[in-house]
Amino acid sequence: MFDMDGTLVDSARGVTASAAEALASVGATVPGPDQLRRFVGPPMIDSFRTVVGLDEDRANAALQHYRVAYAKAGALQARLYEGVEGLLKQLHSLGMPMAVATSKVEDQAIRLTRHFGVDHYFTDVCGASDALERSRKDAVIAESLRRLRSRGVDTSRPVMVGDRIYDVEGAATLGMPTVFALWGYGEPHESANAIAAASSPSGLIPLLQGTMQHSTTGQ
Repeated sequence: MFDMDGTLVDSARGVTASAAEALASVGATVPGPDQLRRFVGPPMIDSFRTVVGLDEDRANAALQHYRVAYAKAGALQARLYEGVEGLLKQLHSLGMPMAVATSKVEDQAIRLTRHFGVDHYFTDVCGASDALERSRKDAVIAESLRRLRSRGVDTSRPVMVGDRIYDVEGAATLGMPTVFALWGYGEPHESANAIAAASSPSGLIPLLQGTMQHSTTGQ
C-alpha cells in the first residue's frame, strides 16, 4: 500500500502553490518556501490549522479554495519520482497486489494515477473524502483494506510505504508496519518507528520481495 505525495509522486510544486493561493484567499500570511513544504503530505486541513494556526472556520474556507486551485492547476504540476514506474512494474510482475492510500482527495488521486499511466498496477486507489468524513490517514488505510478484502485480496500481512510520520502512525493504528520512503518530504526522525527505510524506489524492491516471500512461506 503506497502513499502518494512524496512516495509515488513529487507534488510539492503544485501543492505549495495551491496552498499559498488558499491562504491568501482567507487573508492569512503566506509563509516562506520551507514552511509551505510542510503542507505536502499531511491532511491539508491539519496543515492549515497547525502550520499557520488558522481557526476552524478559516481553515475550512482555505481548504475549499485549495481543492479548487489544486484541481484546476496544481495537480498536473506533479511528476512521478524516477524509478517509481519500474518499481510498480516489477512488483506487479511478481504478483504483489498494490493499492494507493493517500490523504489527497480521492478523485485527484485517481486522476493522477491515470495521468501517469500507472492506474492499472493498483487494485484500489483510496483517498480522503469530506462527504464520508474520511480525512485521517488511519481512516484512509482502513477503507483501502476493506475494499481490498472485498475484492478477494489477502490482507493478512499488509505493508505501508510512505514518507511521513502520518503514514507510520496511521498504519500502526491498524497493526500495519511501514517501510519509510527517504526520498520524500519527511524528516529523518519521522522514520523512527518504521520497520525499514529505503533511499530510492529501486531500494524498495528487495524489502518488499522479502515481505511477500515471508508471507508466502508463512514463516
